[in-house]
Amino acid sequence: SLPFDYVARQKVGRLNINFFIVKQLPVLMPYVYSDELLNFIVPRVLELTYTAKDLVHLYKDIIEENSAWDIRTSADRGHPWRWDEKRRAVLRAQLDALYARLYGLSREELSFILDPIDVMGNEYPSETFRVLKEKEFRLFGEYRTRRLVLEAWDKLEQGELK
Repeated sequence: SLPFDYVARQKVGRLNINFFIVKQLPVLMPYVYSDELLNFIVPRVLELTYTAKDLVHLYKDIIEENSAWDIRTSADRGHPWRWDEKRRAVLRAQLDALYARLYGLSREELSFILDPIDVMGNEYPSETFRVLKEKEFRLFGEYRTRRLVLEAWDKLEQGELK
């Protein structure tokens, strides 16, 4: 998730990562993952990952655990998801917003992670995901990830995402 990436970047000063740094990263304990959380996370992760037939064994292992995690109609079940860039962006944003909440971030803190200028103003000396932001401005005319993540955050807060 973007919040995890942000923290990892704060800890790692070079290309390799030492084990003592890995221990400092915000990896959630398994007990955090309630059935409700898994029912939110797994279908999205499954759709994001199972996009090619060579991952069918991963798909089968996951579906064996809970067949409801493939939310598609029976005709599509078992087949890889079609690559849909817009849909994938929304799914990633929903997961980023959820993990930001799980890490205990506020909306303002998440906004800072996505783009510090939003919180600190134009004079702030750095950007967290500058390359992503520039690429999305070129492709979409906006920082799409920022918009989608904050929209997902708001929907989670209002109970609109399940």
